[in-house]
Amino acid sequence: MTADIAPGRVPPAELAANFADAHPPLSPHEALVEASRCYYCYDAPCVEACPTGIDIPAFIRKIGSNNLRGSALKILEANIFGGSCARVCPTEILCEAACVRTAEEDRPVRIGALQRRATDWLMEHGPSPFAREAATGKRIAVVGAGPAGLACAHRLARYGHAVTVFEARAKPGGLNEYGIAAYKLADDFAQREVEFILAIGGVAVEYGKSLGRDFNLAELRRDYDAVFLGLGLGGARPLGITGETLAGVRDAVDFIAELRQVEDKARLPIGRRVVVIGGGNTAIDAATQSRRLGAEEVTIVYRRGAAEMSATHKEQDWAQMNGVKIRHWAAPLRLLGEGGQVVGIEFTRTRPDRNGRAEPTGETFVLPADMVFKAVGQVFVPDPLRVDGVPALELDNGRIAVDAERRTSLPGVYAGGDCVAGVDLTVVAVQDGKIAAEAIHRALRG
Repeated sequence: MTADIAPGRVPPAELAANFADAHPPLSPHEALVEASRCYYCYDAPCVEACPTGIDIPAFIRKIGSNNLRGSALKILEANIFGGSCARVCPTEILCEAACVRTAEEDRPVRIGALQRRATDWLMEHGPSPFAREAATGKRIAVVGAGPAGLACAHRLARYGHAVTVFEARAKPGGLNEYGIAAYKLADDFAQREVEFILAIGGVAVEYGKSLGRDFNLAELRRDYDAVFLGLGLGGARPLGITGETLAGVRDAVDFIAELRQVEDKARLPIGRRVVVIGGGNTAIDAATQSRRLGAEEVTIVYRRGAAEMSATHKEQDWAQMNGVKIRHWAAPLRLLGEGGQVVGIEFTRTRPDRNGRAEPTGETFVLPADMVFKAVGQVFVPDPLRVDGVPALELDNGRIAVDAERRTSLPGVYAGGDCVAGVDLTVVAVQDGKIAAEAIHRALRG
């Protein structure tokens, strides 16, 4: 560790504030006022924009009549992860973007905040409202205790099936636990939500169990009536340039996971000058949390323009409000080191070609850096599915191929979440798990 990478850059009180809930919940009065702004549209466009199809006007109407339990049930019936989705879902490009209030006032109804109001109330005021049906005697294996896997498990448990979830890590929750900025899901909310979900019963979770190491797909198909794969994305995409093995160069997802799990954030070292390469939410989370840990200069560098970044404009604005600088139209050429430690990155300036892709201009510049976080995307690792070197399942652009009911090419095997092609969002993963559970239930009923 060099003198420019050190822990404890921020006083304890300030550090605690930096990683507290970034967006405090609505007060009861604020929720009533906000709910009154909803038009309760027939064929509401916000419902169409929600991947899980929550009946948004119905749950907001119940908040307006102070029926918070009924409101939460409306939400959770469609999205059992309604609490975390209320916090991390990009509502600004989904339901709130479709809100008809936007056209009149340029300000949508705060659907996400209202959803949080209802789900938080239910979690604080009683046990799970869901009950299991009579036991069916059917057994289903779920691989992965992330939103897709647990959404599938919960729905199947409601139908009376027995579910065993195999999770490679020490905790459940998937990206909610390991991959989301700490200030978005503060106060151990990810674990509290999982406990709420598992309270239905009928779901056993085995930790430290990994597909391809502790068991294989053939064994699961032999021992269970159906299998759901919620494997997520197991690999980080490399930059493919020299210097990636230098000290101080890390995958952003690993940094975020460490930050989420460390007991004392004051003990986590951070550089004075941090550079994050990428343009998605992972890049935003890594950069913003670096600043909140005490990094003095944090820069996100992206190869194309702001409009092409996968992070929403709201996320980009949030990073800049936290003192993060975003530089566009630059691609990394090589990482520079001294004594095995990264000291900077050489970039080439880029410009859009005829197809809108980034092409180098030939002009270069160097950014000094004590730490570099790579956030250029994650990839699905099919190795656990291989039999004699060949994937046991059909793949689609490097991920598991599924049909509309999330069935894979193997009978009795379903998949969902980030391991299948589509949009990598928590709310989409939840919907995948729900759709697969319904399909499995229909198949098991014959």
